[in-house]
Amino acid sequence: MTQHSDLLQTRKNALNNTLIAMPTASPTFKKPSYLHIGILLGMTTLAMNAQADTTNTEEYRGSAAAVDTSTPIAALSKLTSLDDTTPLKVTVPTIQTFKTQSGVPVRFVQTTTLPIVDIDLRFNAGSARDSSIRTEGFGIANMTATMLTQGAKDLDENAFTRAVETLGINLNSSAYKDMFIVSLRSLSDDKHLLPAIDLMTQMLSEPAFDDDILARNKARLLVGLQQQKQDPNSLASIAFNQALYGEHPYAHPSAGTLESVPSIDKQQLIDFKNRYLVAANASIAMTGNLTLNQAKKLAENITNELPTGQPAVNLPEPKPLNQAQHIHIPFPSTQTTILMGQLGSKRATNPKDQQQQTNFAVGNEVMAGGNFNARLMTEVRQNLGYTYGISGSMNPMLARGPYQIGFATRNDKARAAIDASLGIINDTLDKGITSTEMRLTTDNLKNSFPMGFASNTGINGLLGMMNFYQLPDNYLTDYIDRIDQVTLAGVNQTLRNTLNPEDFLIVTVGQDDPWKDEKTKK
Repeated sequence: MTQHSDLLQTRKNALNNTLIAMPTASPTFKKPSYLHIGILLGMTTLAMNAQADTTNTEEYRGSAAAVDTSTPIAALSKLTSLDDTTPLKVTVPTIQTFKTQSGVPVRFVQTTTLPIVDIDLRFNAGSARDSSIRTEGFGIANMTATMLTQGAKDLDENAFTRAVETLGINLNSSAYKDMFIVSLRSLSDDKHLLPAIDLMTQMLSEPAFDDDILARNKARLLVGLQQQKQDPNSLASIAFNQALYGEHPYAHPSAGTLESVPSIDKQQLIDFKNRYLVAANASIAMTGNLTLNQAKKLAENITNELPTGQPAVNLPEPKPLNQAQHIHIPFPSTQTTILMGQLGSKRATNPKDQQQQTNFAVGNEVMAGGNFNARLMTEVRQNLGYTYGISGSMNPMLARGPYQIGFATRNDKARAAIDASLGIINDTLDKGITSTEMRLTTDNLKNSFPMGFASNTGINGLLGMMNFYQLPDNYLTDYIDRIDQVTLAGVNQTLRNTLNPEDFLIVTVGQDDPWKDEKTKK
């Protein structure tokens, strides 16, 4: 949820994240043993594969050479399934809610198809809290997450790893900008699940935080941060966040910096755990082959050892830029990486704001979606040939997240590609999208919506997100209604109210500065 800038994914996932807030990365995936970092805190908008257009070069001879291009393709008349316009009926999973004795809210969905249980424990404790432990202590949350799975009081690193592998479970911890996630996937029988819960509670209540392992982690992380300097996507993302957020906690990378990581020590990890990994700051999502009573018992087992603590204070709201800003980072490459955008929105928690975010998501998909029908893709890629892929997305968080558009192009085409992109954005804001474009997008969103809860992992990710942002139980059931309530005028007005391309922050990483001629004139 890095969130947020921390993980690469397809544009489709980015849109779903805006609308139904699926996590940007599944917490059940295993991470490298030495760190869980945002080394890939690059731009999700640049993770797009080149696709080559192909044409049929075969020449037909004889009578077949004369083709009547005005007649319809015969095969299309056989696609009778396209005539089925019955409205989609979606039944969302039944969500059961309760609280543990320590007050931790729990959302539970029972699924009996597979003998598996997914558990998602989230804390309001991401890297935005690093500096509350030590001034400019960037990377403390990330290192805490890394070391939770590297041993507990009664199990050293090797013994802990053997226990996890023997049970065949996925047990991970991750730190993003806003949130800290501890996730577990296990078989649902007591023989596997109960020992897995015991390991989970041990790592939370009595982590080893071994000094030797910490030194090893820091050394490896510093190598990764040095390698980041050779990645134009990472350079652009870091510069963009620093310029956009300034002194705000979102400005620094979740993994930390070359300057901050060496000074991370064991006591800081202990302080972070004691302050933020507490019951008052937690929520649980649970999905799988359990009864409600079993889910309640497991939730109690997980939270019994958590200190009560205090909820984290609200993050400050960042201040938007009031004028355009252009940043160029010299980089020896034949291509220029470009990231442009502005301060976006925070996660909407009331029906009015949720409808506005749905309006924006529909309009943005038409303008900057990753598919070949999107206006930016059509013009900048297909018509002008400046890039293999361009897309943009909103990343709402607890405080206002970024809106970013990213792509890469030849060095000598960088300024032309930027100008063309800004021209399309301004044209879209001026003239609006069309009813046909809106209908195509809303149909796609409604028809793809059920895929978000087609698996235990998908369901549990949605539950975890709803818990973390304290969204109402009807958030999912009202999703289709929010799309149906989208109007053309509402979409276009929301786009105009949200985006201000005249004040965009634009970061370029490449051989030549696209604005060098203008700077010379000045």
